[in-house]
Amino acid sequence: MNSAERVVQAYLDHLTVERALAANTLSSYRRDLTRYVRALDGTGLAEVTPTRIADYLARLREGDDEHPPLSAASAARAVSAVRGLHRFAVREGLVPDDPARAITPPTPPRRLPKALEIGQIEALLGAVPTDGPLGLRDRALLEFLYGTGARISEAVGAAVDDLDLDSGGVLLRGKGGRSRLVPIGGYATEALHGYLVRSRPALVAAGRGTPVVFVNARGGPLSRQSAWTILRRAAVAAGLDPSKISPHTLRHSYATHLLDGGADVRVVQELLGHASVTTTQIYTLVTVDKLREVYATAHPRAR
Repeated sequence: MNSAERVVQAYLDHLTVERALAANTLSSYRRDLTRYVRALDGTGLAEVTPTRIADYLARLREGDDEHPPLSAASAARAVSAVRGLHRFAVREGLVPDDPARAITPPTPPRRLPKALEIGQIEALLGAVPTDGPLGLRDRALLEFLYGTGARISEAVGAAVDDLDLDSGGVLLRGKGGRSRLVPIGGYATEALHGYLVRSRPALVAAGRGTPVVFVNARGGPLSRQSAWTILRRAAVAAGLDPSKISPHTLRHSYATHLLDGGADVRVVQELLGHASVTTTQIYTLVTVDKLREVYATAHPRAR
């Protein structure tokens, strides 16, 4: 094992013990750094120059006889691994300088969120039968997701005490311990009221009880996986492709439809619980694209 390989192993041990990175992330870092050390061909980390790293990045994007070209996202991850390795080596006093400090990873193309049309949302929600306790729950869950823009974790974690159906609001407990109060809307309020009165008591009686709003058939908290299953089942019943619909699709649709309806982006930021308005602004790109599409098809001189 050469010196660079030893530093890589020490860095991976550091990520495992100190940073507690997920197994998949560690596996990706190990693969990326093994490829990097091989490309150094015996050169020690102390002798690596910024130009050498920049050339390596270019080869990642171009590919070679052994490896296909990497996408911007994969190349960005690989460069992050290399930057982390060199930072670690400097911090541990193994090398004097960090040649990767000025190297910036490629910016992956922005993926626009996929939103459903309003008619598709109506078909999805209308496809859920409400003739039994589980049907009432399923309809309330989907109305809640679209009516509040909640993340799936926020929805399945919501407690009954977090609801205020009289005022039509709910306290959502989001990422990083941040909470926000959001309106629910008439359709979701009606669906929740029907579920809480006519369905949830019977479901909770089957188990030991739980404070969460949405429960499973045994009276315990509904899991995220079960919520996905409920949505997929409704998508199939509505004639939609279930592989292209997730709970986050309803959140995307919520944000897009609000902006299409004239909502201010900062209001939508607060409703979604985004820490930065920059995260929310990606939805404005969707709206602009829609405006362009309408213009191109409707204006006689659009060509």
